[in-house]
Amino acid sequence: MAPRRGATRRRFLQTSALAVAGLGLPRVLAAAAVDLKLKKPIKIGCQSILSGPLGGYGEFMRKGAVLAMDEINAQGGIGGSPIELNFRDEELKVDVGVKNARYFVEDWGADFLIGIDSSAVALAVGEIMPSLNRVLIVTHGATEKFNEDLVFKRHVSQCFRVCVPVYQDGIASALVAKDLPVKRWATISPDYEYGHTSWKMFRAYLKRFKPDVEFVGESFAKFGTVDFSSHISKVMGLNPEGIFSTEWGGEAVTMVKQAKLFKVFEETKAFMIGMGSAMDVLQGLGADYPDGVWASGRYYFGYPDSPENKRFNDAFKKRWNTYPSYPSETAYTALFALKKAVEKARSIETEKVIAALEGLELDRPAGKCVIRKEDHQAVYAVPWGQIKHDPKFPMPTLANLKVFTTDEYYRKPPFAPVEG
Repeated sequence: MAPRRGATRRRFLQTSALAVAGLGLPRVLAAAAVDLKLKKPIKIGCQSILSGPLGGYGEFMRKGAVLAMDEINAQGGIGGSPIELNFRDEELKVDVGVKNARYFVEDWGADFLIGIDSSAVALAVGEIMPSLNRVLIVTHGATEKFNEDLVFKRHVSQCFRVCVPVYQDGIASALVAKDLPVKRWATISPDYEYGHTSWKMFRAYLKRFKPDVEFVGESFAKFGTVDFSSHISKVMGLNPEGIFSTEWGGEAVTMVKQAKLFKVFEETKAFMIGMGSAMDVLQGLGADYPDGVWASGRYYFGYPDSPENKRFNDAFKKRWNTYPSYPSETAYTALFALKKAVEKARSIETEKVIAALEGLELDRPAGKCVIRKEDHQAVYAVPWGQIKHDPKFPMPTLANLKVFTTDEYYRKPPFAPVEG
């Protein structure tokens, strides 16, 4: 299907619903599908960023969701009912995200919602889920407040998340940084919830691990920043030994390229990018990505070395001619989590699916995980590693992987305030 003449790609992606028929892909599960006599089709609305310099994230999320839909439909669907997906652009705007969620449920008739890239959008949409009364599975937005405040403290039971929260950026990064020969740190990060919270956690936890550490400066860039020179000059003027950043997508690519021009990588001992192993960053920087930069994400295609991850990588590459990024894996996992929960509940009723999702164990490409009952957060480990240019791959990869057990860096109920 092609957009009619005059229609923009963005409008096309916002409004088009994908076909639901399975494409004859190999069956992943050996068990025959059971017809639970549920409504047909089961509609799932997904919103992500599909435009602008960060639009690559939405494309990778869409590809992961479509692959999952095709595999599930080829297996007979969810309880015998096929999945139908609909995608809309959240534009990283709170009002747009809320409007999209209402459209999915009230106009399109969505049974479940997934997606969301922006932490601010995740919080805003989470606020209205009790009135919409649908399960929402966030697959990217990482703010800890989504699970710790909305779910655990305020009991908004419709909200779940299957991606690693900001703990990966702010706490696991500190576990790496404590062993680096760096005392003076600064940050260049996005100027909103995610950037501020990750830097706050990094400072608080690194101070616990390494009491003599110093935090000498910070510069927060607005969304859409294309010139990072003032931010780079500001922090480098304070003589940091290490730079911590949670810039992501096209903005991370731009920042790194401009930092190279300022010789930042020659004048510092360490550079850390929380979202630096996302596929659009790896591909976008290519040969320009400096060796040795520390990077992570919500999932890295090279970890773990498991049959499920290999199968996922092979299927994704065959379908899309690229390796999966972390929004691909989390969107893929969200659909399979819904399949498992609905078939366990034998119903698509929200309350029954919530009960089935709580404590649900999954064997996902990212590894084994469990969705905690207390805060509806999926718990699984993701590595940090250093950028390496391996001729066996068409883009930079990670080496020297550091994988910490989830007990080392996942915050636990009752979630004491972070001081730092």
